[in-house]
Amino acid sequence: MTERVPDQRCRDSHAIEHDAERGPSQNDIENGGGEGNISDEYSKPGSTRRRSLKKIYLQCRLPIHFLVWAVWTAWWVFGLVHYRNSNDLGWLKPTLVYICITLRILTLWMPARVFFRPIELVWHHTALRVYTVVPPRLHQPCAALASVAIVLTAVLAPPDNTSSSSSGGNENTRANRAISLFGLAVMVALLTATSRDWRRIPWHTVIGGMLGQFLVALFVLRTHVGYEVFSFISSLARTLLGFAEDGVAFLTTNEVASLSWFLVGVVPPIVFFVSLVQMLFYLGLLQWFIRYFSVIFFWSLRVSGAEAVVAAATPFIGQGESAMLIRPLVSRLTLAELHQVMVCGFATISGSVLVAYVGLGLDAQALVSSCVMSIPASLAVSKMRFPETDETLTGDRAVDPLAAASGDGTGEDDEQDGETKATNALHAFAKGAWLGIRIAGMVVSTLLCIIALVSLCNGVLTWWGKYWGLGLGLGLGSADGGRSGASPPLTLELILGYLLYPVAWLLGVPGPDVFRVAQLVGIKIVENEYVAFNALTTQEVYANMGARSKLIATYACCGFGNFGSLGTQIGVLTQLAPRRAGDVSRVALSALFSGVLATLTSASVAGMLYNGS
Repeated sequence: MTERVPDQRCRDSHAIEHDAERGPSQNDIENGGGEGNISDEYSKPGSTRRRSLKKIYLQCRLPIHFLVWAVWTAWWVFGLVHYRNSNDLGWLKPTLVYICITLRILTLWMPARVFFRPIELVWHHTALRVYTVVPPRLHQPCAALASVAIVLTAVLAPPDNTSSSSSGGNENTRANRAISLFGLAVMVALLTATSRDWRRIPWHTVIGGMLGQFLVALFVLRTHVGYEVFSFISSLARTLLGFAEDGVAFLTTNEVASLSWFLVGVVPPIVFFVSLVQMLFYLGLLQWFIRYFSVIFFWSLRVSGAEAVVAAATPFIGQGESAMLIRPLVSRLTLAELHQVMVCGFATISGSVLVAYVGLGLDAQALVSSCVMSIPASLAVSKMRFPETDETLTGDRAVDPLAAASGDGTGEDDEQDGETKATNALHAFAKGAWLGIRIAGMVVSTLLCIIALVSLCNGVLTWWGKYWGLGLGLGLGSADGGRSGASPPLTLELILGYLLYPVAWLLGVPGPDVFRVAQLVGIKIVENEYVAFNALTTQEVYANMGARSKLIATYACCGFGNFGSLGTQIGVLTQLAPRRAGDVSRVALSALFSGVLATLTSASVAGMLYNGS
């Protein structure tokens, strides 16, 4: 396949964004066309009033939008004045909200190329000039050398942080950061060696994805602004958790709502978040974010339009559900694209469980940043493990998630699924509540069965191990080499701790905590990430781990890469494309392996950049 010139791809994505973002004309809207602002429900009997309200809105939407923007502008200006002398960047949060609202209102009236044009001009007069001067055969080597130089400088330049006031103590040394860097190199080498066709690996995507992952971590872990931005996002997750607690308190009591039970602290936030996502999806706000994120991935990493949409949507709506945004395209995806769709789901977690995990007391900034970091990493890892060898349907164009999710617009897909489209935002919220109950029920039942199965395996292994002297105080198999005179019983966690010991060491975990972090990673793969996170926050054996070890463990477990999710993704994709069931099963195990490695690369990068400050 020939290499696409960056400025040509930029023009392609801008043209597509213009088509997707152009506002519907008056005739389009009145005839039921446009971007789905008026659906077929308005042509049904009894919809005259709604149609009249819609016409009034269309005639007055300019002053309405201006009034909304003016109110938010006044709010933003007041925030700037109020926090002008603040030392904790208090002005940053309202500024971020104001920018998002302003961009959303402007894109209702202007094509996207108006905003991308300045970026394109800067690109043409800076990076593209350097790009054209360098001979084509040296493009990738030069990009690789520049990326390596950036990484080495950021990892090895800072001095050791061994002060007593540091939260990491003497763990945050150049040696430990260098081990994390070495671990990342080992994972890249492993993926290249086990690649389906290493000669076809798109190194532009790999370098861009890994560099994007590194820059996000650098922004979060080494800059005050980055820390505050992700702290603001994580505070929103905590706020959502509090709203769900209010609902539980109404149904029960305040005492019950404050309990740290799974059914009380985790299930209600999942139901509420799914409901909220469905309402935002109906209003078109979620598609707007996904659309622009997908264009960034499409243009910068040179992936197909379908892959870009799934990658952008996965942190918001999770594995399986993100594939629904490209539902009409699933049956026509190549094997590499199917692999990529599954890897994105395994590499990160969704917002619905993120708010629940924040309630466990985990580092919220680490969870949020890991979700973002693992997306470009999943694109890079998947392309190393399973590079594209076929012609893709959306290789040269971005995909509008709103149009793709709606299929051909006939509604036949919804009728076949036995579901009806939401008629308004409240209906969408109610449908989301029911969907949230189903998802939460699946999570609860899966946890119950997996934990019970692991307990069964542990019971059998413990019984079998007693005849070898394990668990009888003979010192065999103990994590301290038998110095304590006692040995733990033979369990699945013990076996995984030894099997994954090299992996935990390569992540840069300090020596005393390597075995425990290896056990957590093993629990996450065999059971799921919630069991691992719950063990990290509640079990005494992990309570005295260092700050560096806990941070790396949080990043390493922040993904859906486990055997239970393997069945979930196979089931969803085979429902969307029954004829591709064999292909989905064919790439599933490779996708799980790649998704787990993508999550581990985020942990490795976090270990490279964390210095305890």
